[in-house]
Amino acid sequence: MENKELKVTEYDRINEKPAREKNGWIMLGVGILFVAAGVAAMCVGGVLDLFAVVPVGLVAIIVGIVLLSGLRLLQPNEAYVLTLFGKYYGTLKRDGFYWVNPFCSSVNPARLAMGTSRKISLKAMTLNNDKQKVNDEEGNPIEISVVVIWRITNTARAVFNVENYMAYISTQCDAAIRQVARQYPYDVSSSGDEKSLRGSAQEIADVLREELQQRTELAGVEILEARISHLAYAPEIAAAMLQRQQASAIIAARQKIVEGAVSMVQMALNKLSEEDIVELDDERKAQMVSNLLVVLCGNRDAQPVVGTGSIY
Repeated sequence: MENKELKVTEYDRINEKPAREKNGWIMLGVGILFVAAGVAAMCVGGVLDLFAVVPVGLVAIIVGIVLLSGLRLLQPNEAYVLTLFGKYYGTLKRDGFYWVNPFCSSVNPARLAMGTSRKISLKAMTLNNDKQKVNDEEGNPIEISVVVIWRITNTARAVFNVENYMAYISTQCDAAIRQVARQYPYDVSSSGDEKSLRGSAQEIADVLREELQQRTELAGVEILEARISHLAYAPEIAAAMLQRQQASAIIAARQKIVEGAVSMVQMALNKLSEEDIVELDDERKAQMVSNLLVVLCGNRDAQPVVGTGSIY
């Protein structure tokens, strides 16, 4: 518990905070006004030979351009993480048209991997990891892959706590799969309370989501859902495991057949005794039981043999 608290304190030092912004439309008008005033001053200075006005007009144009460079446009579920001279300035998350300090720069370490701009997407995203070979609780090699639905909830942690939050989530997903897979068997033969990867899909999904959430808390990510998308035995043991499953199914079916046959034989003997149709000694009862079990438990249809003589 103490190590966990120290770890939380370590990455809680960088918390998301809102960036100071102004109305973008007003600052757009101010920037255009500076540029227009500068152009007008340079034109007037050139026409009237007032060369002292030209530098003032040039400065006004530069100021207007600098002001216009601070404009930011955000769509819903998008954010800008801004830094000012290397320090975290704040996060711009509300959709709209804003103006921020023009010397602020936007940071998005995953923009090259995702092929996007410097904006950070706050939408729910899907990660479909490739199939990987792991061992289950019994040591059997299996192939497994998962689908993870996640979103960024703390942009500051996502940008500053990890090198690349996309690669970080993918790596932690692989580690979580291995951790969870080796805690459960692929399948269980008996219908007990033991959980398995194949038979307890919802329980395994909850355990996997919780495990992955703990691993990605550092990156400010919320795991919405994590489910197994592919599960199979590895090719080198798939044939042997299929034979074992078939043998288990045949044994279970035979058990049902024998149970039903025994109950039917018992019912036939009870009916014969209750209706007083015929009296059979122990030897004839045993022969009748044997014949009925052969007929009821056989794989093929029995060929009847009609006896014309006395049974004694």
